[in-house]
Amino acid sequence: MTQIKITLGKTIIGAELLDTPTANAIEQALPFASKAQTWGDEVYFETPVQAELEADAKDVVDAGELTFWVEGSCIAIGFGPTPISQGDEIRLAAPTNIWARALNDVTELKSVKAGDFIFIEKI
Repeated sequence: MTQIKITLGKTIIGAELLDTPTANAIEQALPFASKAQTWGDEVYFETPVQAELEADAKDVVDAGELTFWVEGSCIAIGFGPTPISQGDEIRLAAPTNIWARALNDVTELKSVKAGDFIFIEKI
């Protein structure tokens, strides 16, 4: 399995790619840089990747699932409630493709601020 490193400001998240068309497209685009945006307990950022919505796309995700928001061409990482969550669920703005699983605790992303530099690369 391919592993990647995402540096978000001072926070580093390792992840393992899944075997999906979106994961393959992201892997082909690596390395790339972006700027963080936040929405509740979610960090998301633009990518140079285009992808189609996959059959198993979902809007309520588990902590540690790395997702791809098709309409925005963004990677989204939810780690807690967002403004539209019900209770303590992680509900994203739209159905997203699950393309990787984090290897460490995504709640560390609480320290990431909008505008933080992001770099994503293979390891």
